[in-house]
Amino acid sequence: MKFRTLRVVGVVTGCLWAASLVAGEPTAAERGKKALLEHCYSPPTITMNGFENLWKEWGLKAKPEPAEFAKLLRERYGLHDAPYPNNGLPMGLREEPLLWGVGKGISLDCMLCHGGSIAGKSYVGLGNTALELQGFFEETAAADGLGRKTPFRFSNVRGTNEATATAIFLLTHRDADLNFRLKPVIDVKLHDDLCEDVPAWWLLKKKKTIYRVGATDARSVRTNMQFMMNPLNGPEDFAKAEAAFKDIRAYILSLEPPKYPLAIDRELAAKGEKLFTTNCARCHGTYGAKWTYPNRVVPIDEIGTDRTRFDAISPQVGDYYNKTWFSKEDVGWFSDSYKVTDSKGYQAPPLDGIWATAPYLHNASVPTLYHVLNSKARPQIFTRSYRTDLDAYDAEKVGWKVRVLDEAPDAAKTEPLEFRKVYDTSKPGRGNGGHTFGDKLTDAERMAVIEYLKTL
Repeated sequence: MKFRTLRVVGVVTGCLWAASLVAGEPTAAERGKKALLEHCYSPPTITMNGFENLWKEWGLKAKPEPAEFAKLLRERYGLHDAPYPNNGLPMGLREEPLLWGVGKGISLDCMLCHGGSIAGKSYVGLGNTALELQGFFEETAAADGLGRKTPFRFSNVRGTNEATATAIFLLTHRDADLNFRLKPVIDVKLHDDLCEDVPAWWLLKKKKTIYRVGATDARSVRTNMQFMMNPLNGPEDFAKAEAAFKDIRAYILSLEPPKYPLAIDRELAAKGEKLFTTNCARCHGTYGAKWTYPNRVVPIDEIGTDRTRFDAISPQVGDYYNKTWFSKEDVGWFSDSYKVTDSKGYQAPPLDGIWATAPYLHNASVPTLYHVLNSKARPQIFTRSYRTDLDAYDAEKVGWKVRVLDEAPDAAKTEPLEFRKVYDTSKPGRGNGGHTFGDKLTDAERMAVIEYLKTL
């Protein structure tokens, strides 16, 4: 009798599930896309008056026409057209009501950093490697009459950001239950000199652990909610948004990398695949229908790349994070939530869509794949146009075209936005050494591997 009852329940459940599909009920990924692209999770901190007066901070004598304003906004701050309805604003900016109904303002969303452009096309989930984040925060604050001083540096080089410093700063102003505290709850040294590159979202589907050091469980939903720590959000806002972020995670896992838009020498790529399998797959995995990914964290002394990011998060910060709401997801009977763990180095990422994700290494210190595979050829001081069209793209070496400089500009004599266009690898957090595994290849072998990487 019990079996018959269970069978009936199973049949009914199956029928309801099938009916929902016929009725077109949205999947978790579809719900997540809608939640991410249509909803605001961070209240506006920029008034519309301040936003529309940005032109005064640009040194213009008169307010430009709307189309010209939008063009200058994108170019000055490295923002990109939204490939979804966004009221005419670029990815990352969103028009939202201010609190208490006193007008509208500009809110920031995930696509400010995680919405990029390559070959003249915008993509959700591609890191924004053109973003002028420090200038954007300074000038929007000044246009709102708040001055230019920021609590720490949001970026040191255009196209990079200080995401770790931001997350730690915000966390130190929250108690374990995420109540905002004006005075920091823990006293830690804040490192805002990491020059972090933004990884592509589509890589998450292969990872068991995430972030540069691989210390966080990739299944965690709450870790993706850290940048909701706007002082205007309270604990109830996090609890309310968690279900939506589960769907957003499903949407992120559905993303696929863009295909290489130019011709590929398939014969050369086949040779490169063999070299890649022999020399690179142990850390970065294999590709195709039966792909593998080892989720390997390479010890810091073995990888040899700049260790500033590795050293940036103290055990004190990790211990505190593990006491907060973020680490205490309900994950079942046999798991002690998703706590951060100790790391021995940097996680070797999957390389899907790697052609679109230049510059390379965790600190964006290497402009092309050729330079990744030939450490001796890496430029020490360089700049680029920060455009993202094919004219700015180096199709031979695969990455961004750069202009090598003999010396860095004088900060005291250079306008800050121009100064941050220069990458000086002698500065803290910006070293371009390490990852010398390609040095043993010949130039012909490097080019074969690069041709193969275009296919991923």
